[in-house]
Amino acid sequence: MFAAPTGAHAGAIGATPVRTFEYSVGGVTMKVPTGCMFTHVVRGSGRKITYQNAGVDCAFVGALSSGFCNWRIDFSYADTNNRTYRTSRGRTHSECKIDPMRSNSPRTLPRYGKACAHLLVNGVRRVSQCHHVTK
Repeated sequence: MFAAPTGAHAGAIGATPVRTFEYSVGGVTMKVPTGCMFTHVVRGSGRKITYQNAGVDCAFVGALSSGFCNWRIDFSYADTNNRTYRTSRGRTHSECKIDPMRSNSPRTLPRYGKACAHLLVNGVRRVSQCHHVTK
């Protein structure tokens, strides 16, 4: 479920479709239909990230669903060998939202590689979006 990473010099924006899936909340089956995109924005220069945000936008049938329950967004950072060395775990939100979103604090990465955002629903990673962090 990973999208191909995109290059990031001064900044990058990428979006990955959220595939249709079902999950259970309190014995009720929830379905996320097609029509939602997971967008990840990174701004900065070199290893310095000045702004990072990720969230879901839904349109058409996706906008009519009950949204995402028990969701969280994590940011992770990997080196050029694709080894994850840091994860900024988001808070799990029990409420249902059609447009979950999270920003991360500015940071300077210790090495080049990639910065990724991951949407988890009910503890299961559903979609990821990554950007290369290069010189």
